[in-house]
Formats: sequence, structure tokens, C-alpha cells
Amino acid sequence: MLPIGLQLYSLRDEASANLALTLEKVRHMGYTGIEFAGLYGHSAQEVSRLLEKNDLLPVSAHVPLAELLADPAGTVAQYKAIGCSYIAIPWLEEARRPGQPLYEQTLEQIRKIAEECLHQGLKLLYHNHDFEFTKLDGAYALDRMYATIPASLLQTELDTCWVRVGGEDPCAYLHKYAGRAPVVHLKDYYMEGPDVSPQYELIGDTKKCASESTSFEFRALGAGLQDMPAILKASEEAGAEWLIVELDRPPKGQTAEEAVRASRIYLTSLGY
Repeated sequence: MLPIGLQLYSLRDEASANLALTLEKVRHMGYTGIEFAGLYGHSAQEVSRLLEKNDLLPVSAHVPLAELLADPAGTVAQYKAIGCSYIAIPWLEEARRPGQPLYEQTLEQIRKIAEECLHQGLKLLYHNHDFEFTKLDGAYALDRMYATIPASLLQTELDTCWVRVGGEDPCAYLHKYAGRAPVVHLKDYYMEGPDVSPQYELIGDTKKCASESTSFEFRALGAGLQDMPAILKASEEAGAEWLIVELDRPPKGQTAEEAVRASRIYLTSLGY
């Protein structure tokens, strides 16, 4: 069975308040790996010590594109020092998205960052949302990115929630990128109606996630619309190395910690 990690952004408030305690709780829940989204004011050395203390593996890190562009070598070196195998670009600001003025330049910049990662012994991932399922010249922008930048430089981090919100089958996309999908994001959600446009609450963005008046809600794994057993099977068939649970924000009636724990319990019930 594939190992299960947690994107620490799921518990960002808790990690900001007390990273040591949060990592301890994550390990007690049964997670064995961590994907970072910032270091919460700690040095790479401090983070490494906390991971070792809690027997947690540093899988990867979501690092904003602006941070990588400002100091490619130094930023990659910081996460190499922690022991991460992967760095993931988590998000594109609006001007850099498909069809926008900076998109072509952004693809070239991603290629250069990937080369720096390779030089230092790490691999670069791209973490999608649904806006990459915009078509450019008849093809999805996400597919164009992976066709433009070779697999030797850029791997996928398919977010199975946003693939489905984007109108595609997560399992089909995992099979499509078999051998290029080492880290898979497990995320569940509930949505009603065809006209719901979920917003985001992510690094570097000022928008809020879908408000309480909408019918879009992130949920603990197994409590939403995703066919999680099928996604788990497809992840294994695609050659994934890690499954990462991510919760953008907790559902109504649960804290983030409760939903993250419930997700791990659900995966355990499926044999993971």
C-alpha cells in the first residue's frame, strides 16, 4: 500500500501556532509524511529535527512561484536541506494563467526552475486547480504544459478534486500520466448545480473559498462526491509514490483537525 502524507496547509493555523505540537498530532493520526506549505518561521534545521523526532518523512513542499523566481538556487537548497524529494508549484496568479499575458513566459520560467531542481537532486511538480482545464488550440492548458516541458524536468501532482471540478475523471487523468504522477493529492468535496464556480483560499491569493451561501464545500475523505477507492487504485496503477491528503478548509461542523483525522481513519478503513 502507498504511504499517506498530509499537506500541512490543511492545519496551517495550528502549525503557525505550534508546529512541534501539530507534527506530533499528525503522526499520532497515522500520517507518515509531510508536504510543506511554508516553514512557519522555523529554519530548515529546526524543521528537520521536528520531523525526525516525530518519525515523519519530508515528502515535498508547495513553494510559491514568486519565491522560486526570486532565489531559485537558495529556495531549492532550503528544501533539499530538510530532505524533501519534491518541490511543487502550487498556484498561478491570474496574470500567469492559461490565456493570460504572462502564461508563455511562465512556462519558460517553470522550465528553468525545474532545471535548478534537477541540478540539486530534487524533482519539480506542478499542482493543478481547475483553471488549467481551459482549452488552448483545442487542448487543455494542463496537457499543453506537460507536453511543452518534458517529464525529465516536470512531473505532475494531480489534485484529484480540481481535476473533477475541471470536468475530467481523476482516474483517467492518473492513468494518462502514469509514470509521471509520483505524488497524488487526495481531496474530497461536495458541490450542487452546474453553475457553481468555486473560489480559492490558497497561498498568495486574496480571494476566499466558496462562501457559506454557495453549494461548494470541501469535505473529509469519504464524505464527498469522490470515488476514493477508484482513485486509490488508479494512483497505484499510475506508479504513485505518495498519497497526500489536503483539506483547503474544513466543512461545516468540523474543525480542520477533526476532518484531517477523519480522512486518515477513512483511508485506514480501506486498508491504507
